[in-house]
Amino acid sequence: MATAPDSTQINRKFLEGSTMRHVINMTATGSVGLIAVFLVDVLNLIYVSQLGKPEITAAIGYASTLLFFHTSIGIGLSIATTAVVSRAVGAGEMQIAKQLAGSALYLITGISTLLVLLTYPLLSSFLNLLGAQGETASLAKRFCAIVLPSLPLLSLGMGLSGLLRAVGDGKRAMYVTLGAAAATAILDPLFIFSLRLGLDGAAYANICARLVLAGVGFYGVLKIHHLFAKPSADIFQRSAKAFANIGIPAIMTNVATPFGNAAVTTAIAKYGDSAVAGWAVISRLIPMAFAGLFALSGAIGPILGQNLGAKRFDRLRSTMRDSLKLTLIYVLAVWFLLAVFSSLIATAFDAHDLGRDVIVFFCIFVAGSFLFNGSLFVANAAFNNLGYPLYSTALNWGRATIGVIPFVYFGGLWFGARGVMAGYGLGVVFFGALSVWLCFRVLHKIEQDQTNGV
Repeated sequence: MATAPDSTQINRKFLEGSTMRHVINMTATGSVGLIAVFLVDVLNLIYVSQLGKPEITAAIGYASTLLFFHTSIGIGLSIATTAVVSRAVGAGEMQIAKQLAGSALYLITGISTLLVLLTYPLLSSFLNLLGAQGETASLAKRFCAIVLPSLPLLSLGMGLSGLLRAVGDGKRAMYVTLGAAAATAILDPLFIFSLRLGLDGAAYANICARLVLAGVGFYGVLKIHHLFAKPSADIFQRSAKAFANIGIPAIMTNVATPFGNAAVTTAIAKYGDSAVAGWAVISRLIPMAFAGLFALSGAIGPILGQNLGAKRFDRLRSTMRDSLKLTLIYVLAVWFLLAVFSSLIATAFDAHDLGRDVIVFFCIFVAGSFLFNGSLFVANAAFNNLGYPLYSTALNWGRATIGVIPFVYFGGLWFGARGVMAGYGLGVVFFGALSVWLCFRVLHKIEQDQTNGV
């Protein structure tokens, strides 16, 4: 039987050694899992596109936009989990960390279940707001109705992965997402084609993947690290307060992204199902191509949390600098590859006419804007883990509203569907630059406050 790792040797490992090495290692393990998940997600869309009905591909686009709101709430809860537990680990309070972990899992289950109950009766209204109509709206609703009840499994899986990262176990956090990706890769073609379930098959495969996600996560947290204890009333209250202080702003921060995507979906819907299908492809392509950025924002959270708990301010600054260097290198490499293979990507998704034009335009011109998106991701992760989550909320909502709505509106008005994509990319530049400047100001303030005993 596996035994729990020694807490002082493994769990607090971010307090020593090169911060760049920690950033790269945690990002690499996170990227592998995320790329696998997003690659399977892209394959899923390719499978659906082979059914020969643009309405189905467009339905997946609308459904994904709506379900992304729920996924973002799960991400926000996992951010709170990682921040709260990693600080306790960094301070050496391992028994309290276990109780905080238990509280987090209880809270995640309750919040995500309540969310399902509130959302389910309103699916039609939400999809209509996004611009879905006719058969496309009916197909999108059917997909959401099947998948939505599995939201607690998804949220728990994210939270469990966050707990594993909080104790520095990036490898097992990777196994959580890899397991889900493997299940989807096997079951998608089986359900969609072999069993001839079509769109419903994609939904059933999604549910099975979430079961695997939660199962692998529970194994790592409970059996390997024993990172769970029934919380006392005092600890649960402390955890609930921390969840409110960190989780609510983190949820609001993450919901801003699908809100901005919804604005893009609404703007692009004016150009027909072909354009929406092209945007659906881009929405799947972004997470896969830029998985390293998403992994990076999750990777630095526990590194910052442990060093904040130990009051290692020099390591907080070097972690941020190393993260931004990695962002620059990664985005330039991915942008180059997307531009070179843009036509092949559009062909792989059987995109035609306006849908193809939108995909190619994004790959060649818009993808480079993710340098600023990546900077915003990194800064937001820092704010959430350093005790300034409202800063990330304000920046992300600024990006999702001021940095999206007017840009995609006027871009579409002046240049059509291409203009919508251009506006989506240009709007982030200011907020990405602002977030980096503000982040280093916060680091300086935290160190001054600690030095002066505030």
